[in-house]
Amino acid sequence: MYNFEFEKPSTVAEAVAALASNDAQALGGGQTLIPTMKQRLASPSRLVSLSGIADMVGITPAAGGAVTIGGATTHAEVAAARLGAISTLAGCIGDPAVRNRGTIGGSLANNDPSADYPAAVLGLGATIVTNTRKIAADDFFDGMFTTALDEGEIITAIKFPLPVAACYQKFNQPASRFALTGVFVAKTGNGVRVAVTGASEEGVYRWDAAERALDVNFSTDALDDLSVSADGMIADLHGSADYRANLVKVLTARAVSGC
Repeated sequence: MYNFEFEKPSTVAEAVAALASNDAQALGGGQTLIPTMKQRLASPSRLVSLSGIADMVGITPAAGGAVTIGGATTHAEVAAARLGAISTLAGCIGDPAVRNRGTIGGSLANNDPSADYPAAVLGLGATIVTNTRKIAADDFFDGMFTTALDEGEIITAIKFPLPVAACYQKFNQPASRFALTGVFVAKTGNGVRVAVTGASEEGVYRWDAAERALDVNFSTDALDDLSVSADGMIADLHGSADYRANLVKVLTARAVSGC
């Protein structure tokens, strides 16, 4: 590790001001950033911790059938909140140490292509709330490790519409417990949404063909005639592109059965 400055603001305004300085980096739970710094793949001169901002922590039921989760809320807190598929997903992230340090806002801002939360956000059509605006899930994810966030913009909360039914199915990469492939299926008042993480080189995405088929017939039978192309799928020592493509269909069927 190397020397750097550390700030722990108590308000969003203070955090935004601190991030305006040269070479400052926001710090959520640090589950990705700290190992990256140790490997000298990133070297910010100042870390601005968001964990001390009370307004960014906690889970608040809201009117209109939605729930709001603060951006600095840990995975463990979400897992314990009994929010159905969202809590189930949070409970299978990493191990207890990761779940008690990592935050939902940090995960979404990082947008690892194998992270779990992006599937829930895209699958439920959530809204990402920042210090300056609200961003629809469909407009937030811009590819591997890339989002619509501007420099210095902070995720303060995520608003999740409550679905009629939802289920997340994940095939673990056994060492990291990231998703080798994960599928979040949600049946909502506006139709079915199917979000896939861990499979594509472009990061999380919606499987449109499955959504259309399930809108007509919400059962595993609707998936029988569908196929998933291996083009653009991640291929590594843990699984080939064809393997991940097959997992997308298998896990989607399991998620439909679990709804």
